[in-house]
Amino acid sequence: MSPAAVPLVRIPIGVVVERRKADSPWIDFVWRGVGVLPDEPDLQPWTILREQDDVTLYYAGSTVIELYRSETARYRENFANDVPSVWIVLSPSEGVWPFTVAAVTADPAEGEAFSEAGANVVEAVPMPEVLRESIENFVAEHHVEREFVKRKQRRADPEALARRHHDEGGHE
Repeated sequence: MSPAAVPLVRIPIGVVVERRKADSPWIDFVWRGVGVLPDEPDLQPWTILREQDDVTLYYAGSTVIELYRSETARYRENFANDVPSVWIVLSPSEGVWPFTVAAVTADPAEGEAFSEAGANVVEAVPMPEVLRESIENFVAEHHVEREFVKRKQRRADPEALARRHHDEGGHE
C-alpha cells in the first residue's frame, strides 16, 4: 500500500441524522444527515436527541474523518467556499434502522463520488469550527504545491492501425 493511501490523521466525530415525516404516498419518512459533533459523544447509536412535530433528530453513531497528505489541495478547495462543509454519507441498512453511517469526509470530490451510488444519502453540512481548525492545521503542515505540467500531445500515426491489424494476422 502506498504511503499516500494511508491516512495520517483520523478525527473521531459523532453524526446527527434527521428523520422528517414525508408528504408522499410512497414513503413515510425522509432521512438526511444534518450535522457532526466533535469527538464521540457518550451516547448509544440511534439515541433520540430531539423530537418536535414531525421531525426527530438522532445521534446515529460515530465514525472518523480520515485526512490524507495527497488530498490537501481538495481540503483547501473546500476552505475556499463561504461555508466549508463535511459530507455525511448514509448507506441503506437491512437492520433495525434504515441507514448506517458509511462515512464522513472533508474532501469535496470524495463527497461527490459517494453520491454516485444511487442508494446512498449524501448531505453536505457546515463544518464545525473545531474540526476546521484541525484540518487547516493538517493542510498547513502537509500541503505541497504541485506545478501543473501540461503533457505534449503526440500526433496520431495514421499507419499505426494498418500495421497493428497486419501484425495480428489480419487480412490485407
